[in-house]
Amino acid sequence: MRAVYYYFERDLVKWLRGRINVISSLMMPAAWLVFVGLALPTKFTDNYLQFITPGILVMTTLFSSLQGGTLMIFDKILGFLNKFLAMPSPRESMLYGKILFISVRGLLQATVILLIATLLGVRILNPVNIVLIYITLFLFSVFFSALSTMIGLYLSDHDSYSAVNSMISMPLFFTSSALMPYDVMPAWLRTLARLNPVSYAIDSTRTLFEGGIPVHGLISLAIGAGIMVLLGTYQFRKAFV
Repeated sequence: MRAVYYYFERDLVKWLRGRINVISSLMMPAAWLVFVGLALPTKFTDNYLQFITPGILVMTTLFSSLQGGTLMIFDKILGFLNKFLAMPSPRESMLYGKILFISVRGLLQATVILLIATLLGVRILNPVNIVLIYITLFLFSVFFSALSTMIGLYLSDHDSYSAVNSMISMPLFFTSSALMPYDVMPAWLRTLARLNPVSYAIDSTRTLFEGGIPVHGLISLAIGAGIMVLLGTYQFRKAFV
């Protein structure tokens, strides 16, 4: 646990020192929330801001999680990775520390978006569900931060990872249930959205905003996160650079 905390603290301190990165990472989700949530005319709901807020929270967490691979590439380029892998602490400690940092960073960013949404009039029917919203976002972040860290382990430069990041993040977001409900989607998009792991997180978060408890969604996210962490653990144990 001490090694996990060290890796977590190391990345957290480095992130907090880059104030521009902290601010810029919130600009796009906040812009989506304000300009799309308030300005886009829709026919399927009278309060599109309330509808889109869960999607923006998940989008914030998704983009933050997928940026986690750059941390691994940064360590690899500067020569830290091979030194960390040679240390006596378990190799997977580095993975767990990075997953914890990336997830905490995503939750902090999501908190800012949630506060902005609250100021704009978004309400959560059951305040107890706020805790479950954070649990949902955390499980979702663990899934994609483990994935992004594994991808970063095998790529050697930031340009390659940026291309992979864009190839994953934008299609996942636009083929999810973030922007519209299933019943107004074209049939082909509805099929993709129901298979999309991002939709599981969005639907679960949306249910929590409405006061329900998405048991199936939470279980699915927990299983997915557990599988991805196990895969990451296996990859880190046999990794070499």
